[in-house]
Amino acid sequence: MLAGCATEHRADLVIINGTEPETLDPAIMTGFAEMRIAQGLFEGLTRPDPQTGQPVPGLAESWETSPDGCTYTFRIRTNAVWSTGEPITAHDVIFSWLRVLDPATGADYAGQFFYIKGAEEYYNATNKDPSTVGLRALDARTLQVELKHPAPFFLELCALPAFAVVPKSVIEKHGDRWIHARPLPTSGPYELVFWRMNDRVRLRKNYRYWDAANTHTEVIDFLPVGAPNTALNLYETGAADVILDKDMVPVELLDLLLQRPDCHRFDYLGTYFIRFNVTKPPFDDVRVRKAFAMAIDKRRIVEKITRAGEKVATHFTPDGVADYTPPAGLDYNPVEARRLLAEAGYPDGKRFPRVQYSFDASALGPAKLNAKIAVELQQMWHQALGVEVELRQLERKIFFSAQSRLDYDISRSSWVADYNDPNTFLDIFLSTSGNNRTGWKNARYDELIKQANMQTDKKLRAALFYEAEKILVAEEVPIVPLYFYAGINFYDTNRVQGIYPNILDLHPLNAIRKTGRGSGADGRGP
Repeated sequence: MLAGCATEHRADLVIINGTEPETLDPAIMTGFAEMRIAQGLFEGLTRPDPQTGQPVPGLAESWETSPDGCTYTFRIRTNAVWSTGEPITAHDVIFSWLRVLDPATGADYAGQFFYIKGAEEYYNATNKDPSTVGLRALDARTLQVELKHPAPFFLELCALPAFAVVPKSVIEKHGDRWIHARPLPTSGPYELVFWRMNDRVRLRKNYRYWDAANTHTEVIDFLPVGAPNTALNLYETGAADVILDKDMVPVELLDLLLQRPDCHRFDYLGTYFIRFNVTKPPFDDVRVRKAFAMAIDKRRIVEKITRAGEKVATHFTPDGVADYTPPAGLDYNPVEARRLLAEAGYPDGKRFPRVQYSFDASALGPAKLNAKIAVELQQMWHQALGVEVELRQLERKIFFSAQSRLDYDISRSSWVADYNDPNTFLDIFLSTSGNNRTGWKNARYDELIKQANMQTDKKLRAALFYEAEKILVAEEVPIVPLYFYAGINFYDTNRVQGIYPNILDLHPLNAIRKTGRGSGADGRGP
């Protein structure tokens, strides 16, 4: 049993999940820790394949696409029901998607729905009639979706938590507190048993789920653990079965841990970067942004701090994204950085205003890494440019709120692909994107992304994305990519199966199962 839980049985599977979830409402979540749990509770028309991360049938058993690629007709399974027994219908899907498009919901992922005809106008309240959005229930189990133009990644979108089907009756009754309703109807393979802040989230198998026969684990606990030493100790002593995040193991032990058979390393589509607030001086000047970018020795960060084989990034879209080769951005060049800063009116950093670099959380867990990177950046900017940068550490929720309000000068950031396509990275810096958070707007960039998203020819599409990303990372520079993520999972394959390294780092819960005891009855040995 877990410490402090003497009256309760240990869950069949215990996962170290990093930070405390901000929410379990799939419409408004943005973090990986929340999304892992939500994908167990609420399913969309498609769901990710556990081995590839690519979309496979979920609540929809099949679909047809019109010859022009603009109309999808989904057939919802006849055995798709809520965990409370009521049928899941096309009307439930429409309610769930329109809820994300309601500005009152505050969904950062609302822009992902703008490929649907009329969705952007509905979101912006230029047209408040929901019947003008391209969603039609042809009958209770048939949903027709009309897009503005072909979107080859639309089925991938349908597997995202924001596109999951949520219960209308409970939300209308309980409002923002609907996730606390009991019983809570869920559409996914699990039900929510409880969410205890700073303790754990417990899920239990949903026996009414359409694929319950292939849901392998009865009870799953997610532990919010902030300190890597604590996480590793829980794992080593057998109190936890899986660590899914590299940040949840001590960096100083990585050299040894990487050699172990229960350590599974893989590349995945994620980028660690910094944002500039371009709406106010001094970062409204592109020369200053470029100077700060070229003063960063990124190799020093991956070799000295992260140490798990991360690759230095000059472009934002990671290598390995399907059908795309990104442009090179700005390299480390302190001489040119000093020249640009002087040209902007700050020779050797003289008269440069005091600015702040913001990063999130406490001194534990991933924030410990963020803090180390912050100190390194602070030193680099001082050494190369002669400027003083204050470090501003914020609690996670406050940090993201401040970032959204543009209450920062420079801010640490990261982005992990929702699906394998360039636009999952490049769309976030559209002028209308809720995930932009830089204040940067560029009409040429917007038009290139729009044209790329409408293009069905892969080569032409890649060329348009290339031109857009060149504006982002080499010309306008509202962001500076630092490195691409290296994924690390810890689990003993003699004890846990159904976790497959993939470039999207997606691991559907219903595929994971416990098997034998592995090596050793107590803990895992050295």
